[in-house]
Amino acid sequence: MSPQSPTDTELWERVRDGDRHAFGTLFDRHARTVYNYCFRRTADWTAAEDLTSVVFLETWRRRDRVRMESASLLPWLYGVAANVLHNHRRGLRRHRDALARLPLPETTADDADDTAARLDAERQMRAVLASIDRLSRRDREILTLSAWEGLSYQEIATALGIRVGTVRSRLARARERLRADLGLPAEPVPPGRHREGGTTTYFAAEEIS
Repeated sequence: MSPQSPTDTELWERVRDGDRHAFGTLFDRHARTVYNYCFRRTADWTAAEDLTSVVFLETWRRRDRVRMESASLLPWLYGVAANVLHNHRRGLRRHRDALARLPLPETTADDADDTAARLDAERQMRAVLASIDRLSRRDREILTLSAWEGLSYQEIATALGIRVGTVRSRLARARERLRADLGLPAEPVPPGRHREGGTTTYFAAEEIS
């Protein structure tokens, strides 16, 4: 964002007044980050695109009821995305078998490599998500916002509407359970420090840029 660019706070105040251009600027600024978050949670880049659209549609619909609590709109967008993903997961359980039988889109020689890379990323993410899915819904949300999105305790608390202390305790528990499930050794953490993205050491995955 250039020095002349309006801040998220300034843009959001205009959005609350119905300014679609300001909303488009916020979309351009944050859509890729929301998309990557949805991809990491679904391991499906097509679904991630659809879910990103739903997140911003819901954000626009609720614009007059939300006031920003930080300098960035992202924490609140993550909260909207978490709810959208929860609803998606419930629907996915009902339709998983049918979706699995859908044919892959046809590709040309020019985009075959890109498609193969995306599908490989999906396979990697599904393996990781198989373990993450065994966590509770709230623990999953906290873990992914911390490990993959790099949010601070306060930002996670804002996104999910919970206390910072709850974030700390549930994140520690989620990491411990996930490492045990994956057979990974525990990592020591210096007292008073937040290990940014600690579990991502083991969860390398493609990020769409």
